Amino acid sequence: MVMGLKKVVKKGLIGGMSFAKDAGAINWFPGHMAAATRAIRNRLKLSDLVIEVRDARIPLSSANEDLQPQLSAKRRIIALNKKDLANPNVLNKWTRHFESKQQDCIAINAHSRSSVKKLLDLAELKLKEVIAREPTLLVMVVGVPNVGKSALINSVHQIAATRFPAQERLKRATVGPLPGVTQDIAGFKIAHRPSIYVLDSPGVLVPNIPDIETGLKLALSGSVKDSVVGEERIAQYFLAILNTRGTPLHWKYLSEGRNEGPHPDCIDKPSYNLKDLRHQRSKQPDSSALHYVGDMISEVQRSLYTTFSEFDGDMEDENDLECLIEQQFEVLQKALKISSKAAETRLMVSKKFLTLFRTGRLGPFILDDVPETESDPSNSRRVVAL
Repeated sequence: MVMGLKKVVKKGLIGGMSFAKDAGAINWFPGHMAAATRAIRNRLKLSDLVIEVRDARIPLSSANEDLQPQLSAKRRIIALNKKDLANPNVLNKWTRHFESKQQDCIAINAHSRSSVKKLLDLAELKLKEVIAREPTLLVMVVGVPNVGKSALINSVHQIAATRFPAQERLKRATVGPLPGVTQDIAGFKIAHRPSIYVLDSPGVLVPNIPDIETGLKLALSGSVKDSVVGEERIAQYFLAILNTRGTPLHWKYLSEGRNEGPHPDCIDKPSYNLKDLRHQRSKQPDSSALHYVGDMISEVQRSLYTTFSEFDGDMEDENDLECLIEQQFEVLQKALKISSKAAETRLMVSKKFLTLFRTGRLGPFILDDVPETESDPSNSRRVVAL
């Protein structure tokens, strides 16, 4: 009964569901984006190398289509960032897909120095022929909002500081969980002889995103502000993806080995703020908090498996699928320990559920399907890996 998402989309199922129907094009193009896009186009003409950062979970959907003609004409490296949140097997297929198109591509984690070092090695290799004749080189980092450009810039700067200790300390780029943090183009010198500057740029989208599914993927991964699309709508879309891919079946073991009762360390913890799930470098949560969060995540996965396995409707019917999603919202409310008396209950459920996805707590995902010609025909798409 469970079919791959691509087949479902071809049937128009998700596009016809209530959370997507009549939604129209997603349009989030703040004033700074128009000016930034013009500035990026001008700087691209002077750049010797472009590092286009994309979200590893959406290797195609996170590309700015308006800039692709100009980007493809430059020396370019596509850096699939947030690889720690992406399914490694599918990610390998994506890198092979880009390489088959004669496009340099590397999967990275912008917070990992060793990962960024591999990207810099590739960049130096690409610039080798230019270094001999140019005293100053420009490397430009571009991408849609919230794909990790500024985090990458900071890691590059840290590596450069160890290589050139005499270099004056440079200002770090601002990194935040919300799209649109960087709003101007800033240059960071990372090397001498030749002088190499890395230019950070604000994330820019196309003025409107006519394809509903692409827009929802960008919203789910955090490249479009939640308020533009609506947290509940994004959560419904994510549940549709999980169900049509059969992902809850991977959590069957949790139902078979159910651990009754709360963890002893967590009895005195009736609530927990999920914002603490975001990466915290300066403060580590205590063991009881980790146990509590782990138990809650297991309960979320177990609840989704149970509703999925007991579902007796037609997964290809949009009305049946919407009924399943409604049931899952109800069990998620309990699993996430949200009171039914709370105001805006569904909004709270949606926000917490999305936080679990965006922090990788539900497992690694890739939302974009690898083009058919690059897929392994022996790999069934009816139950897709996380």
